[in-house]
Amino acid sequence: MGMLHNLADLIKIKKDKMTILVLGLNNSGKSSIINHFKKSSEQSSIVVPTVGFMVEQFYSMSGVSIKAIDMSGATRYRNLWEHQFKNCHGIIYVIDSSDRMRFVVVKDELDLVLKHPDLCNRIVPILFYGNKSDMEDSLSSVKIAAALRLENIKEKPWHICSTNAISGEGLGEGVQWLIQQMRFAMLSNKDASKSRSKHCK
Repeated sequence: MGMLHNLADLIKIKKDKMTILVLGLNNSGKSSIINHFKKSSEQSSIVVPTVGFMVEQFYSMSGVSIKAIDMSGATRYRNLWEHQFKNCHGIIYVIDSSDRMRFVVVKDELDLVLKHPDLCNRIVPILFYGNKSDMEDSLSSVKIAAALRLENIKEKPWHICSTNAISGEGLGEGVQWLIQQMRFAMLSNKDASKSRSKHCK
């Protein structure tokens, strides 16, 4: 019976909307990535930097409705990120793979995200996009993972892939992984919440 309930929950989650936070430093390509996922009729020919945050809606190839919150990566706006942590189902963390000078900042900001109380006790899958892979001095996803010490992330499922926001290379593969992981995480978080409620009674 438990398996049937889980299957029913998965089907329900598939129909529900999923909220994804799109994080990363300014000029990493976050808005261009979201623009790529929109319908061709809704795509912008000119992508401008996000001020504060923007909310966009699109559908994945599997028909899942995604609400993507594009958070500005400029220094003065990064304190806004935490206000969206509590209600997100997954995170896309975009990295400019050619901007090696700012990898230390990328890691510092990622560490703050992982330690935040609204995220640290929940299973929230994180998809890392090593963007601008077409640039001559870009790093591979393996080297980016090593530089950011992603192997130390033990409590959350994560995946990294090289991407090109202009051509779309790598984007579809990554978001399909994220959707699958969000489905499992939503079930796990739901079960954990039920367990805590039983203990409180």
